[in-house]
Amino acid sequence: MTIKKGQSWGHPGSLPDGGVVVRSDADARAALEDARRRGDPYPPLGLLGGDLCRTLGGTGDEARLHSVHATTFTVDLGQVLLDGSLHLFVAHLVARTRLWTRAYVVMNAQWCSGRHGPWNLGPRAHPGDGLLDAYDVHLRVGDLLRVRPRLHHGAHLPHPGIKERRAAAVQVELDRPLPVRLDGIPVGRARSLSVRVEPDALTVVV
Repeated sequence: MTIKKGQSWGHPGSLPDGGVVVRSDADARAALEDARRRGDPYPPLGLLGGDLCRTLGGTGDEARLHSVHATTFTVDLGQVLLDGSLHLFVAHLVARTRLWTRAYVVMNAQWCSGRHGPWNLGPRAHPGDGLLDAYDVHLRVGDLLRVRPRLHHGAHLPHPGIKERRAAAVQVELDRPLPVRLDGIPVGRARSLSVRVEPDALTVVV
């Protein structure tokens, strides 16, 4: 059930039989893509790391996943058509130039990690609200010096060079193809992005 403002979320519950333990968003995405290719249901995921795990307050303790202290969540899944090819993501989609002066970012989780460290790119993003948080970024190089220090705290918004939208589906045609990463993994370059959320698609345990 999609969470609404003020509702409690998650319930006690350990990783069931058949669940898959993953250590990163990329591992989670790979497990789901593998199930999709085989035509199987998405397996429950035990999260030991990654930005979705961080958003849900995961500790990285594998023993916890199989104990009475584990918490189970039903979360949304991102889907994107990249120039006609369907892909999944659990935490985020990032299409950007090298310096981030032009970017299109879609967040299902609050955090986005990389060589720069964890950035709070989606301060309002919630993986169980049935919505994705999309950011259309047009920044000058001078803007980056002011925006970057604020990213760790989610204080970069609002900003006139960053258009924010919260929606179940978004579609964008970029002015030129950009490199795209899904859950931190490069998947090629694309100009046309058609993104939608699949609400309550996954069971995850932390």
